[in-house]
Parts: sequence; C-alpha cells; structure tokens
Amino acid sequence: MAALDLGSNSFHLIIARVVDGSLQIIDREREMVRLGGGLDEKNMLSAEAMERAMDCLTRFGQLLRNMPQGTVRITGTNTLRKARNAHELIEHAEQALGHPVDIIAGVEEARLIYLGVAHSLSDSGGQRLVVDIGGGSTELILGEGFTPNTMESLHMGCVSFSQRFFPNGDITRKKLNKARLAALQEMEPVITRYRRLGWQQAIGTSGTIRAVLSVVTAMGLCDDGISAAALSQLVDKLADYSHVDKLDLPGLSQERAPVFVGGAMVLLGVFEGLRIDQMTVSDGALREGLLYDLLGRIRDEDVRTRTVASLLSRYQVDQVQAERVADTTSGFLAQLSEIWSLADDNLGHLLNWAAQLHEIGMDISHHHYQKHGAYILNNADMPGFSSQEQAVMASLVLAQRRKYPQAEFDALPASWQKPLSRLSVLLRLAVVLHRGRSDDPLPDIRLNVTKRQLSLSFPAGWLDEHALTQADLEQEAAYLTKAGYTLKFK
Repeated sequence: MAALDLGSNSFHLIIARVVDGSLQIIDREREMVRLGGGLDEKNMLSAEAMERAMDCLTRFGQLLRNMPQGTVRITGTNTLRKARNAHELIEHAEQALGHPVDIIAGVEEARLIYLGVAHSLSDSGGQRLVVDIGGGSTELILGEGFTPNTMESLHMGCVSFSQRFFPNGDITRKKLNKARLAALQEMEPVITRYRRLGWQQAIGTSGTIRAVLSVVTAMGLCDDGISAAALSQLVDKLADYSHVDKLDLPGLSQERAPVFVGGAMVLLGVFEGLRIDQMTVSDGALREGLLYDLLGRIRDEDVRTRTVASLLSRYQVDQVQAERVADTTSGFLAQLSEIWSLADDNLGHLLNWAAQLHEIGMDISHHHYQKHGAYILNNADMPGFSSQEQAVMASLVLAQRRKYPQAEFDALPASWQKPLSRLSVLLRLAVVLHRGRSDDPLPDIRLNVTKRQLSLSFPAGWLDEHALTQADLEQEAAYLTKAGYTLKFK
C-alpha cells in the first residue's frame, strides 16, 4: 500500500506492506515543493509552483503508477483546498500517478494525523494532545487510544506565516512579536475549551516541529523533546539574525530555513496559548494515518460506514426506508455495472451511502428536502470522506427526485459527469419505486439499458395492481427525457 500527502510545503510518499497485521515501511520519498508559496492573493497557484509540483508527481508516478487500484491514497491539504485552479494540478496528478487524488477538509486531516501518531507511539493511557504544523494549517487534536475526540484545524502554518510576516526574509523583534500575537489570535477561540478538557501528554509531529526539535537538541537547550523554556530561548536566538538567509542554527537544514522562522512562531503561539510545558515528538503523521485508514477500508473497517450511521441517527432518518432504497439501488447497480462502466468499488459505496442518506434533509424541511440534504452533505464534517466524495453524494441526493439538476452535473469535472449521471438515474428509480414506503417487498425487477434508453420489466400484472407506481414511473419518464434518458417499463 502507499500514501501520498500533497502538503503546502512538502510532498511526502510512503510505501508499506502488511506483515502479520502491521505495516512495514519499505520506501519513503519527500520533496520540498513549496506549493503554498505559489498561492497568490487571489488564491491562484502560480505557473512555477504548478511546474514544481508536476515535476515531483511525475517522478513519484514511477513508483505508484503500476500499483493496483484501491491500494493507494493520495490527499491534498490546505493549499489545494484553497487554490481556485487546483483542478488543473489534480488532473495532471491523477494522470501521472494513475490513482485518484482526494482533497480533504481540515478536520479530516486532523483525524488522519491523530491516527498516524496513535499507531506510531505506545499508549501510556489518558488523553493526548497532538499538534501538527503544516505549510498552511495547524491541526490540534485531543484523543485517547486510537480515537480522536476533539479536532480543530487553524489557518496558520510555516509557509503562510513566513509569507505574511517575513515576506522578504527580514527578521526583526517587531516582526517576531507580530507573528507571535497573530498565532495567539488564531488560537484564541479554542484555548479555553482545550485547556478545560486537558491532556496528560502533548505530542508534536511533521516538519516544523521536527525541525525545532533538531535545533533545540543540537543547541543543547533540551535533552528530551521540546520544552517551553527551550522554545523561548530559540525564539530569542532568532532575533539575533537579520535575514533567513543568515540563519546559522545547528541542526537546521538549508531547505527548511526559508520557512523555519514562521513555523517556530506558530509553535510558540501554540505553546503559550495552551500552556504546554513539554512536548514529545512523533515520527507518525498524516501519511501514516492515510495508510492505516486505507488498511481499515481493505479490512472492511471503514470509518465512513460509522460516519453514515452517525448522520442517520443525528438527522432522524427513517432507516427502514433508507435500507429499502439502498438495497434496490444496489440491485440496479449490480445489473448495469459492467454495461455502464460502473464496476468501481468506491462508486458503489458512495451510491449506497447516498441512498441511505437520501432523506437526510427532511430533518430540516420536507419541502425541497433533496436540496437541504445536498447542503448538509456538502458542508458537514464527515470523518473518512474527502471533499470530492462528499460532493459526489451531495450531487446524487440533490438529483434524486423531480427536476433533473443538469447544471449541477455540468459543473463537475468532466471525468465525473457520465458516471454520476448514471448513478443518479439508478437512485431516482429506487426512490420512485419505494415512494409508498410499503413493507411489502418489491417483485423481481429487471433493468436493461441500451446507451441512454432504460427498460424496467415487472412480473405480469404487477403494474396493473399498483397504479400509483405506474403513474410515478410515467412522471419519472418525463423528468428523465429532459435529462436525455428514455425510460420504458412493462
């Protein structure tokens, strides 16, 4: 299995194999791409940043392209979340790597980071605070064992703070203090809650924190991890330098130097805001979390299943009806998956979950409930799901009934449009057939397709006995005609 983290500062690749239920790392690659440094004030990635990223991905593709589908997770984080032209890089990445790229929300990034850390350290019991400072965001997670309980993603990172407060590389005490205060301001909304919840151990991870550990250790400021006193002394030392190019700190690599000061000030804000005295540093991070999450999916321990169950409960969905529609939708997919090129396990999962959640919007209002449901799925924090997966399910839920939302599908990436259009038709048919919410099972229904013409075959006389279903199908045929599909039934 492999995991690739397309971060704001670096791209990290890790390849592992499963040995006796545990992951054995067999290869690692890391390149400092500085993607976040190419993001302008209009949130557009520069041509230079795109070229650096594409060159790196082409090289990584040599290792990943021939790996089986479903064994590789590739995720984009803060910069790709923000970049308005991210789709250009994603399309290139998917071609170069041979696997899909997921853009994950900050809270999902936090969950995966915690998973990576939890699997990399022994559990001493009690609650842990995990801190990850990336290029564009900082994740704070409180959890116990392998379970994250409280997660936040803050808009500050080593690249963004370096650009904001040290744009020309100049270092002054005034700039250092401005960066420190800005970090504390970003921390302000979470400080009280995190202090109240408390923790027994603080753990840091990823490049900035490992770089700080390397420097304070080499300077003899701290023997074990990072102490608040050592960090404060390091920041005082930074004020002795007038420019990042002149940094001459033991243990600091040249490639890390341009963003080190910004990252150190973020870490100081975290230490001061949360009153951290001592921090242990972990080698596990997002990419390890991705691997363990992927291992769970392969073993049918998919966190996304728990997320869907939680949403069903939270929004008081009629779960009996949800299962009826999901079962019928899955049955239709099995009949057409080869003909319609839908034989993709993840597409099947997403269709099934969308079918289960198709009435989630009713908890807000029955009127236009498909629109409310789509809004929830587009905007909710959904552990395990990427932003694209949430968008797929939201589009399916929106398209489940009444007027076909062709404009919504046209706005999606070209590679998604045909499969999602086809999946939506299967869901619509299942919703129509279960509109009566009857406990009586449906008869054996055959669904056939020729290009964009669908044919439903019922047992002899069944439609005559179910006049309302026949009327619903006639109405659905009219809706589908406007979407370019022909529906016939007998």
